[in-house]
Amino acid sequence: MEHAERVLTAAADLFYRRGVRAVGMDEVRAASGVSLKRLYQCYPSKEALVVAYLERRDERWMSSLTGYVAGRPDPVTAVFEWLERWFGEDGFRGCGFVNAYGELGVESDAVREVVRRHKERLRAYLRELAAKAGAADSGLVAEQLLVLIEGATAVAMVSPREAAATAARAAGLAAAAITAAAGVKKR
Repeated sequence: MEHAERVLTAAADLFYRRGVRAVGMDEVRAASGVSLKRLYQCYPSKEALVVAYLERRDERWMSSLTGYVAGRPDPVTAVFEWLERWFGEDGFRGCGFVNAYGELGVESDAVREVVRRHKERLRAYLRELAAKAGAADSGLVAEQLLVLIEGATAVAMVSPREAAATAARAAGLAAAAITAAAGVKKR
């Protein structure tokens, strides 16, 4: 594994588990086994490393979600099934994007922008699902689904695993009701 990838892998684990501010570059260096000089050659600032972490997280998170949902008979319900699985993973700490934004979004335009892009990408995907399902107003349905996803994720972050699973199932039921009310026809 190349140096930049080792640094990014170590940073991603530390940032998600402990928070961006709590982790120093020396700790990333130690966890990656890469010299501090090489680390700064790969990522010239902590902000650059955080942005790279979030960009990679976006790719992996969206790929996992879209891969799970693809081909399911009820894609909206499948989104919430996927969330339930994610909430049950060891080490689940909520939305890495919201967490990073909460720590750095006011100070860092770059972090704020990558978080915004991720949320817009998710919104666009939800809009696409709603449109394919025949929603009369796919933009409105996408906004409603996004609110349910974000809310379920926040609840799952601070609740016991059983409560998180219940929250995901409840959000899935609410999503099904929203799509039905918006004129979505099941396939």
